Amino acid sequence: MDLAFTDEQEMLRQAVRGLCTDALESVRLLEDDPKGFDDGFWGQLASMGLTGLMLGEEHGGSAMGLLDAVIVYEEFGRSLVPSPHLESTVVSAGVLARAGTPDQQAEWLPGIADGRYILTPAWLEPDNSSGPSGIRLSAVTDGDEVVLTGTKRHVAFALAADRLVVLARGEAGIDLYLLDPQADGVTLTLQRTVAGDTQYRVDLDGVRVPGTDRIGAPGTGWETWHTVMLDALVLVAARAVGAAEAVHALTTDYAKERHQFGKPIAAFQAISHSLADGITAIDGARVLVQRAAWTRDVDRSIETLAPMAKMFATQTCREVSGVAIQVHGGVGFTLECNAQLYFRRAKSWQLNWFGDDHLEELIARQILD
Repeated sequence: MDLAFTDEQEMLRQAVRGLCTDALESVRLLEDDPKGFDDGFWGQLASMGLTGLMLGEEHGGSAMGLLDAVIVYEEFGRSLVPSPHLESTVVSAGVLARAGTPDQQAEWLPGIADGRYILTPAWLEPDNSSGPSGIRLSAVTDGDEVVLTGTKRHVAFALAADRLVVLARGEAGIDLYLLDPQADGVTLTLQRTVAGDTQYRVDLDGVRVPGTDRIGAPGTGWETWHTVMLDALVLVAARAVGAAEAVHALTTDYAKERHQFGKPIAAFQAISHSLADGITAIDGARVLVQRAAWTRDVDRSIETLAPMAKMFATQTCREVSGVAIQVHGGVGFTLECNAQLYFRRAKSWQLNWFGDDHLEELIARQILD
């Protein structure tokens, strides 16, 4: 078993790390921002071919594998990059590439690949689960159109999106639709979140969309969504690994520099053992994430590995960033301290893109069935 990356993959890591060098400062500036990301940074991602990361070359993409994407997302996590990359490049593009009609693919995928278009999914609903039973927004056929009525929450970057990818319940089951967020009957309300990132509540009041804007055959929406989400789970996990490693390094440096009772606080067993536990968990999470990505790249099932990676990596990031706050003491909660930036996003990642309860159900279903 060879766990080493190729020279090309290491070059990719260094290129993305260099691009993200100043991203941490933009995180502060973009908290609770209606748009939520920097156009200049997005343009740089596009110029490097990263906005078409895993899209095929026939759509203008870079045709990279999931393991390559893991490298990119570890660096995104290290710098807490605020961008709609996961929502647009991975999830929305993945849905269209898997189930879109040739016309839909031709219209949207090249624009996603070169960064011109941003699409974002709208799937979670108030007080509903993150599984298929949670999709209650109605889709009623009326002639050649479909009428969408209901509410979605936690829709990232909705104001800046060219289209929303909406999950709705129709006559045949769950369907996916392309929706213009500026259409009549759509109301966007910026939400306040624990991470301070850009998420919207989207209310749909009898919004009409052409029947041709359905993605995939009737009733196949959840199957498509679930398959694409497996890739997304691995990349959320990779982002959590990068963030955990960064905040652990930040905490380690602080523990070496901060003196108490005449010696660095890293000399105290309670702190040194906590740091040891943290780096051990980070290495374990990284191996699990990379194994999931490699398994996907060799066309094997990641039905178990993807939820395992997401659950363990985000839990690890949450615990490591929590220790960072404790080691920093009172200053760890202040806005000036970077530790709190990681701590708040770690909890957000743990809650979003399938919470632990749904991940445990997915894992249990595989081992029990």
